[in-house]
Amino acid sequence: MSGGNHSVVSEFVLLGLSSSWEIQLLLFCFSCLFYMLSMTGNLFIVVTVTSDPYLHSPMYFLLANLSIIDLIFCSIAAPRMICDLFRKQKVISFRGCIAQIFFSHAVGGTEMVLLIAMAFDRYVAICKPLHYLTVMSPRMCIFILVVAGTIGLTHSLTQLAFVVHLPFCGPNVLDSFYCDLPQLIKLACTDTYKLKFMVTANSGFISLGAFFLLILSYVFILVTLQKHPSGASSKALSTLSAHIIVVILFFGPLIFFYLSPSPSTHLDKFLAIFDAVLTPFLNPVIYTLRNREMKMAMRRMFCQLMTFRQKITRWLY
Repeated sequence: MSGGNHSVVSEFVLLGLSSSWEIQLLLFCFSCLFYMLSMTGNLFIVVTVTSDPYLHSPMYFLLANLSIIDLIFCSIAAPRMICDLFRKQKVISFRGCIAQIFFSHAVGGTEMVLLIAMAFDRYVAICKPLHYLTVMSPRMCIFILVVAGTIGLTHSLTQLAFVVHLPFCGPNVLDSFYCDLPQLIKLACTDTYKLKFMVTANSGFISLGAFFLLILSYVFILVTLQKHPSGASSKALSTLSAHIIVVILFFGPLIFFYLSPSPSTHLDKFLAIFDAVLTPFLNPVIYTLRNREMKMAMRRMFCQLMTFRQKITRWLY
């Protein structure tokens, strides 16, 4: 390593998830299955929203971009975890570790802002319906994406600014299957009390604050829905419930990672797998099952694919 950060550690050893061959095989099957389902489900949402003119609205525009973020997020740690399961020596370079932290925090920060934007979209649609198309204009949607990406990058760079110059002079074993700040900071050969507080403030308190802000906003929207006729509110209630479930699934593991005073290693690893593989899979499932328009659009797309397949078959034979 260069002398800029006075490190002698050029790589880190990942202990992984388990040393038991049976558990490794089970985790391999589980991770491969849900990784492929996550990629397929999110890609299907992006293609459906893009190709179906009935879904060209701000809500589905944000949903498609959330699926793109999930496609990226589940590809940061999951593929390496799957490849490392049967390796005796699980090693990641210092630069590879820093890159993994950078992308996970940049994408996570972007997704956090997108979830807040989706809550704002539902607030305007339900509480200010006459102004919805004016407020959530195409320009506003693009602006939201730019802001989300900028905040995600700023958050990630702020985290890394304190880490890249830390001295790593001896211990290089991470009790995890991927690199993250809390585990990495423990290996630094210096007093990291202030740095741990900065990381907690930057990731933990921000996640907790955003979570409570979102929950309060959804409670306010639900209260507003009670004033609407039951027929008009049922569709909105179904959409809102999907949003609330996704928010809980996204913020739950984050709050535990950064605010738990004495985290359990086994629980920490379980939540890490949940966050890396299961959450990106559950997002498209929840939004699809709880949304009638998405289900109808997917049926139309499936019918088009079947019609196209029949035409190809007739042309070939």
